[in-house]
Amino acid sequence: MSERAVNEIPVSHTPSGGWTVFPEPILQGCVDPLPLTAPDMRGMWKVIEVSVAGARDSDHEMVGSQQRIEQAADRIVITSEGIIHDMRCDGTVEHGVHDVSVDFTTEITVVATYEDGVHVLRPVGTPIEVRRHLEGEELVWEYGPFFTARLERTSP
Repeated sequence: MSERAVNEIPVSHTPSGGWTVFPEPILQGCVDPLPLTAPDMRGMWKVIEVSVAGARDSDHEMVGSQQRIEQAADRIVITSEGIIHDMRCDGTVEHGVHDVSVDFTTEITVVATYEDGVHVLRPVGTPIEVRRHLEGEELVWEYGPFFTARLERTSP
């Protein structure tokens, strides 16, 4: 694939009803470097541990789930559980997520930023934050007050 700039790649959205086979990477061939404030989370990740209210939950529905994270410039695409969330991490509603939640019907709008090495999502109208950051070789995914997951990279 030829090299492309992030602005040449159309924004992707979750298909109606979600996807059932991982779609092709959206930012493949993109040459734009990440901003200094962005953690490099690119790759395929698998949830290996979930904690709820500080206690490990080995039966949590997210254990074993996978997500692909693509990044270029201030753009990040997270593909997982049938959804594709494609956004710019510039703190604006305009360039944030405009898609559906994991039920494939509820419309969501989410503001995205990079703050001190953390990817932060703030759903509009919902008082929670979703945060992703690296701790050593693991990705930590904090989904508001609901759970914290630890993920291992399964491929670059």
